[in-house]
Amino acid sequence: MSVNVYESSEELAEAAAREFAARADEAIDERGRFAVVLAGGSTPEATYEILARDYADRIDWSNVHVFFGDERSVPPDHEDSNYRMAREALLDHVPVGSVHRMRGELPPDEAAEANEQELRGFFGSEELPRFDLILLGIGGDGHTASLFPETSALEVHDRWVVANPVLKLETTRLTLTVPVINAARAVYFLVAGEGKADALAEILEGDPDPRGYPASLIQPQGGPTWMLDRPAASELP
Repeated sequence: MSVNVYESSEELAEAAAREFAARADEAIDERGRFAVVLAGGSTPEATYEILARDYADRIDWSNVHVFFGDERSVPPDHEDSNYRMAREALLDHVPVGSVHRMRGELPPDEAAEANEQELRGFFGSEELPRFDLILLGIGGDGHTASLFPETSALEVHDRWVVANPVLKLETTRLTLTVPVINAARAVYFLVAGEGKADALAEILEGDPDPRGYPASLIQPQGGPTWMLDRPAASELP
């Protein structure tokens, strides 16, 4: 596990953009393509805006293939859509090779099955997809992607994408499953803000119950990389 602390959310976003570009270059050089999972949230959005502004001519975008870690049950033009945010911040500005969004406008179980089949078509016969990079955040409750505390998706090991009922939000979210995230070549958590500090300290320094702090379930080979701003890291030693 790697933990990196930046003085501000702006510095964090700049560093995340550099890491995205480096991972993209490495993957394209070695495998001819870069399969990346985007996250929702304000810190990833700032990172995407930097990529669109400063890296439009520095990444071979035609070999970048974009996926999503989770999605709300809303149409793609809805203000709450992770896809819409990523499209407006990044995807409208660079010529990516392909975009594989979760279809939040469909009934959730149907949308999850459709996205899983799309992933299986892209990755072929692999037992689990090997994304080159997965970007994640955490919530103040310790959730990541749409893997919320005490929800059924935490127990799923035989699916790539599921519809996850989140009772406290009175909705159902689409999310990648824990085994899929843990199979990635690299997982980066981008975490900003004092509101995440207590959950972050419990995940990184405590002995968290995984059902209470689902982000603690994310343990890819080599461990995740945590990129934090100073307020998010304020409860760490």
